Amino acid sequence: MTLNKSIHNFYINEEQSIYLLSHHDAKKHKQWLKICSKQLTLLGYEQVELIGSGAFGFVFAGVDDEQEQWVFKFSRITLAQAVRDRLEDEAYMLSQIDNPYVPKFYAFERIKKQGILMMARAPGEDLEKFSLRKGKLSPQFITQLALKLHSILLDLRNNKIGMSPAPIAHGDIKPSNLVWNDTSKQLSLVDWGSSVYAQEDGLGNPIASNIMDLMSHDLQHSNARMGDVYFIGDEQMAGMKSSPRFDEQGVASTLYALASAQSCRFGNTVIPAASLGLPMELARVIDGMLSKNKTERDQAGDYFIRNMPKIAKTYLPEIPVQETKNKIPFWFAEATTEPETVVYSSRKSFLRQADAELVLVDVNDAQLDRYYRDFLLDMGDTEKAFLASISRLAKYPVVGGLSFHWKDEQLFIESSLILHQQSLKKAFTDAVNNTVKLAQGIVQKGLFKCCLFDARTTIQLARNKNGQLVYDTLPIIGYQVMNVNVSEITRPHSYFEDGKDPDEQLTLPKEMLKGVFALNQIHHTGCIIVESLPDRLKVHHYYRLLDPTKEQQFNSLLQKIMASIVTITDFGVAGFMKLPYKNTRQFDLCAVQAEHFYPRNPKQFLSQG
Repeated sequence: MTLNKSIHNFYINEEQSIYLLSHHDAKKHKQWLKICSKQLTLLGYEQVELIGSGAFGFVFAGVDDEQEQWVFKFSRITLAQAVRDRLEDEAYMLSQIDNPYVPKFYAFERIKKQGILMMARAPGEDLEKFSLRKGKLSPQFITQLALKLHSILLDLRNNKIGMSPAPIAHGDIKPSNLVWNDTSKQLSLVDWGSSVYAQEDGLGNPIASNIMDLMSHDLQHSNARMGDVYFIGDEQMAGMKSSPRFDEQGVASTLYALASAQSCRFGNTVIPAASLGLPMELARVIDGMLSKNKTERDQAGDYFIRNMPKIAKTYLPEIPVQETKNKIPFWFAEATTEPETVVYSSRKSFLRQADAELVLVDVNDAQLDRYYRDFLLDMGDTEKAFLASISRLAKYPVVGGLSFHWKDEQLFIESSLILHQQSLKKAFTDAVNNTVKLAQGIVQKGLFKCCLFDARTTIQLARNKNGQLVYDTLPIIGYQVMNVNVSEITRPHSYFEDGKDPDEQLTLPKEMLKGVFALNQIHHTGCIIVESLPDRLKVHHYYRLLDPTKEQQFNSLLQKIMASIVTITDFGVAGFMKLPYKNTRQFDLCAVQAEHFYPRNPKQFLSQG
């Protein structure tokens, strides 16, 4: 089955909540999704659905007339031609691989400027989503996953073209690129957009089958491509020549992230693999592979390749695990529609620090702009991991706020988090506890705050060519009402207790500030964030009134605040957050979590109850 010229001009914006797009962009987004689905349906595919999108393209799935599952990967036509050509490179690399862990390549088509890669669909769900549902994955799961990834690494580094060695570096091994079928226990490695033929072996020697190949190879420049910077190792990040070591780093990062319920590799200084309840030998290997010392990394990688089959034979029966307690409180609420959570962070500039060991080459890569736009380039690993943990919280249906204050060798946390799906309690507890542990590992003194709100409630107003906001009636700021006994609240939280945020550049109208000051006297919780852009103004908000007797006054103040917001003419972001009451949790700083391994003698452990 082939594609014809009726498919053309595909465009989907960068990944973000559709509720935060402008009306024009959201409409265009939906139109193109419909066009893609319709054209694939006209070609005879059924059950067409969008299954993913990223910096370089987007992916649809469908079923052909023989009930085979297909995947269609499109490049973004808004990218430069040289970048769009990478999809054809990916198709070529995928076509060279015959491996049970890799989906089968079908075809590559180019319709006008639009490249389309077609392949078999990997059954199951990606391990990032699996991890978000399950939280920390068990030692048994991590060990068996490590064995499967070991097999993939061996196949890639032993790849040949004819009789000549031609090892392949996938370049982007991470949980979201590993699809897991929990029923059949089948693993698939997808997204080969960063894959290349390796230039060097694991010892730094050039890959060449004879002296003529060696002379013809470009020994000066790297062919490496950027993978996800939250998971790739230092050599790939620095643009070194490609080698099988790249994928060793991806495997180590993946195993660590899934064992710890994180979405990056950066937390291993504070939360090492040795603290996660894994078998000691495997934990030590993962920590070694994530070491900042290259010699230690390479030695641990070699040990993993040699010994993983033996490690996987370790007797690992299920052992009773105590329910993890959440280090800070959160509550549950039922809702007919789950929130589409978005996080807004402020006061994070103090987390920046020069990382002298990190050197980036000019790779002109969309991944860098996408992932490093929020100060990450100038942060240490623990600070990066902390911000990544905040982002992970926003992948759950949760609203509320968090405030972290580092002072006097102590960490003080205030929080108000409401989770809208009780089945996610364990996974969300793991995510929250990671955030606390990583915060305990930060030594800079300062204040960090974040709000988690439902993007569906965001108010958006477009500006005309003169910069004036266009609307027929003044939008209404919505809120929920709960009855909480005011006498129980002995320490109210204030909007203003932390002073002015040095990171916020937008000057808010005096009338709005008066309204917020009056609102501060009413018992409630929530946040309001004003984002003023040249083409539109966005008002993100989440409010919960806790004293129903003040509803009339509360509603009136919110609408007065909105009337003031629409007078804003300059650009920037500013906002306020109010927690329901001061319930400060205090923690000691902790540079590294204590070691905790799977029992050395599980039979004895089980017999002792």
